Amino acid sequence: MSTERDDVLHSWCVQADWDAPTIVGGAGAHFFDAAGRSYLDMSSLAECTNLGHQHPAVVRAIKAQADRLCFVTAAWGAEPRAALARALLERSGFEGGRVFFTLGGADANEHAVKFARQAGARPRGLVVTRERSYHGASYATMALSGDARTATQVDPDAFGVVRVPPPYAYRCPFGTDDPVDCGERAARHVGEAIDRAGAGRVAAVLMEANAGTNGIVAPPNFWPRLRDETASRGVYLIADEVMSGFGRCGEWFAWQRHGEDGRPDLMTLAKGLTGAHLPLGAVVLSRDVAARLEHEMLYTGLTYCGHPLACAAGVAALQAYADERLIERSRTLGAWLYRELGALKARHAVIGDVRGGDGLFAVLELVADRASRAPLAPWPQTPPPLRQLLRRALDAGVSFATRGNLIIIAPPLVIAERDLADAVALLDRLLGETSWS
Repeated sequence: MSTERDDVLHSWCVQADWDAPTIVGGAGAHFFDAAGRSYLDMSSLAECTNLGHQHPAVVRAIKAQADRLCFVTAAWGAEPRAALARALLERSGFEGGRVFFTLGGADANEHAVKFARQAGARPRGLVVTRERSYHGASYATMALSGDARTATQVDPDAFGVVRVPPPYAYRCPFGTDDPVDCGERAARHVGEAIDRAGAGRVAAVLMEANAGTNGIVAPPNFWPRLRDETASRGVYLIADEVMSGFGRCGEWFAWQRHGEDGRPDLMTLAKGLTGAHLPLGAVVLSRDVAARLEHEMLYTGLTYCGHPLACAAGVAALQAYADERLIERSRTLGAWLYRELGALKARHAVIGDVRGGDGLFAVLELVADRASRAPLAPWPQTPPPLRQLLRRALDAGVSFATRGNLIIIAPPLVIAERDLADAVALLDRLLGETSWS
């Protein structure tokens, strides 16, 4: 008898190595497998179950919408589509703008670039992105991403992509140990890259506003400084909020931490938009960008864009974030988590850096030597001792996420404080018991 391991082509893995339990249910910050085991979700799976698993209000909304209308194309109106667009414009302060719905984050990023190019009358305009970034795994978004895993599959030049160094303060590519200086230089370098290409040839700058699976959290001064660099040159700034949105970084959207000084021209959303209950992405356009497209044909579309079931889930998700004050909760618990992880760093020499602290998102970067910052394994390889730690954590009923030398902590915003504390205590113990040499 064949099994899922035999029949399904799984993403981001070697097929022969895939061997995972079948998950049959979930509740809050836990999910359950077919053998009856429960796992505490310390990564929101792919950093997307911000509302936890099977949020009752979202599930009810999906069921109610399914009883009324499952599908209609974007050529016709749909009540949940209109309601979700209005809610997103209100939460983001993009009054007078518009929302384009997609199926997920990759096609949201592709469409944001399309819209920036069309609105700026630069149909083949260049797009500035950064090294060690991730915007998706379609061919266009692989070109936009500075991802070592997919670098050999696509030519960024062919897609009009210009790459710049990241604001990676722990290993600053600009040779400074001062995070503020690193943020300043990284933002200034973007402006210089635009100038070298010619501002009239650059359609947009696309960058992650905060959290990303690359593990880089930019210094606080980077994003508003980046906004200055792009605005002064008449280049659109696209904030990739696919992972950082919906409370993950302590705000509805991470750029809001900087107020109006951080407002982008467009932003892309997915993941927490429905709390992962159904696939949905979105591009939110500012009033100015939307106005430039108002009387032009939009030559793009997706059969399922603005799918009524998915939009109904999105409406319920946004209401749940607000009703349960989860944005504020993320900010409070995130500050506690950041302090606790700092204490872990003081006890474990293998922790070279702790990043995050704005919300329930944090990164531990592990090193072979703290003084030299030598990595345990070359990026993006995951060192065997870290794989062992993951297995032991799963045996204890806790699911952590890693990438390369990083442990990425991003639990659902509904996680119980006791569960969060127990997970940190388990991590503390496993870091001490693992042989890192």
